[in-house]
Amino acid sequence: MAEAAPRLVPLEGGVIASDLSVELFWSALGARPLATLRACLRHAGRPAARRAGIARLAPLRLDLLPTAPGAEARIAAAGGSAAGVISTADKSVASRIAAARGLAGPVLASDGRTLMRGRPRAAALSALGAAEPGPAPRRPVAAGALLRALRPHQWVKNVLLLLPMIAAHDFTLATLWPVLLGVAAFSLGASAIYVVNDLLDLDADRLHPTKRHRPFASGQVPARLGTLLGLGAGAAALALGLVAGPGFLAVLVLYMVLSLAYSLRLKRLRWIDIFTLAMLYTLRVVAGAAAGQIALSLAMLVFVFPIFLVLGCVKRMTELAFARGDARLPGRGYGRRDRGDLLNMAALGTVATLVIFAFYTTTGQAQALYPDRWILWLALLPMALWLLRMVLLGYHGRQDHDPIVFALRDLMGLGLLCLTLSLMFWAAGLWAEWFG
Repeated sequence: MAEAAPRLVPLEGGVIASDLSVELFWSALGARPLATLRACLRHAGRPAARRAGIARLAPLRLDLLPTAPGAEARIAAAGGSAAGVISTADKSVASRIAAARGLAGPVLASDGRTLMRGRPRAAALSALGAAEPGPAPRRPVAAGALLRALRPHQWVKNVLLLLPMIAAHDFTLATLWPVLLGVAAFSLGASAIYVVNDLLDLDADRLHPTKRHRPFASGQVPARLGTLLGLGAGAAALALGLVAGPGFLAVLVLYMVLSLAYSLRLKRLRWIDIFTLAMLYTLRVVAGAAAGQIALSLAMLVFVFPIFLVLGCVKRMTELAFARGDARLPGRGYGRRDRGDLLNMAALGTVATLVIFAFYTTTGQAQALYPDRWILWLALLPMALWLLRMVLLGYHGRQDHDPIVFALRDLMGLGLLCLTLSLMFWAAGLWAEWFG
C-alpha cells in the first residue's frame, strides 16, 4: 500500500503569528548591527544566502513567538504531530520551530542556496509528493493596533519644543506656527524610532508582563508592516522638517540618529543610556528654538539638562521597581541593586537644577527678563517639590514608565509646575502686561 503523502502547514501565519524572516533581521540588527549590515551587503541579490547569514546572527527567542490564531485546528487537520511545515525562512530556524511545536513531518524551507518560493517551492513539493497547503488566513490588522504601534500618547513629550517660546516670552503666532510644525515633525520622527525600538525589542517585550501586549510583540501587527510603518513615519517627519527650515531639519536628523543609536546599543550601557535620554529631551528644546528662530541661551540648556537627567533616572527606577527579581532588566544594564545609585544620581541632579536656577537669577539675562527677580526665588520651592515628588514616585514605582508622559497627566505635579510658571510670569511682569 502506497504511503500517504505528507501534509504541510504554512509556518508563518499557520503555526506562528510572525513574519519570521523580518523578525530575524531585526533581532540580528539589534544584537550585531554591523555584522548584519555586512551580511546584507555581502549577499545582495541572493535572498536565500542573506536569510541564512542573518539567521546565524539572530538571537531571537523562538519559544516566545506568538501562536497563530487557529493553529491547533489547522495542525490537527493536517495530521497532528505528523504534519510538516513550509516556510520561506531559513531551514535552520524553521526546523527548530517545528520541533519545538511537536511537528515531526518534513520541513520545506530556504537552505542558503534556494529560496523556498516560486518554482523551487513547486519542485520541492512535487519531489515530496505533497500538495501546496492552503494559504494561512490573513487576520485583518486593526487600525487601533497600527495607531498604538506609533505610540501617540508619547507625542505629548514634544510640548518641550514650546519651552524656548515661554523662556523668551514670545507668544506671537508668527513664532507659534513654525514651532507647532516642529512638534508635528518630532512626533512623527519619534514614532518612527518607537517602531524601530519595538521591533528590536521583541524578545524583551515578550518577556515583560505588560509590554508583551504591544502590537508587534503580540503579533497583532506583522513585523513586515511595522517596518513599512516606521519608514513612512520617518519619511513624513523629514519632509515636515524640510518645510520647517534647514536648522530645524539638522536638529531633527541628529535626534533621529541619536535615537537610533540608543535603540541599537546605547540603552544597554549603564549610565550612558541616562545621559543619552537627557540629550534626547534637550534636543527637543533646541529644536523648538530652531523652528521658532528663537535665540537659545546657554543658561537655559545648562538648566534643563540636569532636569532631564533626573527624569532619566526616574524612568529607570520606575522600571526596576516593577522588576520581579534581582537580574538585570531585559535589554538594559540595570538590576534592582542599582536603585540606590540611581536615587543618588537623581538627588545630585535635583540639587544641580536648583543651584543653577538660583545662579541664573543673578545673571544679566535674568535682570533683563525678570524685573522682580526676588519672585524667582519663590519659584524655587514648587520646583524643588515637583522634582522631589517625581524622584520618590519613580523610586517606589508609582508612576508611568515614561516620566514626561506621567508628569503631563499628574494633577498634583501639574499644579506645582503651573505654580512655578505663574511665579516666573509674575517676576517677568507678564500678568500685569496681560491683565493690567
